[in-house]
Amino acid sequence: MSNEDVTFRFDRNKRVKLDATLGIEPEKSDAIDRAMNLSPDIYQWRLEEIHKGFAEADAGDFASEEEVQAVFARLTDAN
Repeated sequence: MSNEDVTFRFDRNKRVKLDATLGIEPEKSDAIDRAMNLSPDIYQWRLEEIHKGFAEADAGDFASEEEVQAVFARLTDAN
C-alpha cells in the first residue's frame, strides 16, 4: 500500500488535544493514521447498534418498568 500526503485543517481546540495526546507518539502522522483506521470501525459499530435498536423498537421489544428500575438502582447505588 502506498502512502499519500494529505493536508487538512484542524480547529484550534482539536489541534491542542492532538498535540497533548501525542506526547507519547513518535510521529503525528502515525497517530493520525491509527485514528483514521479506527474511526470508520467505530462509526460502523454505532450505526449497527442504532439499527438494532430501531428493529427492537419496531418489534415492540422495550424494557419493562421493573427492568429500567433495576438498572437505574444498580447504576446509582452508592455502596
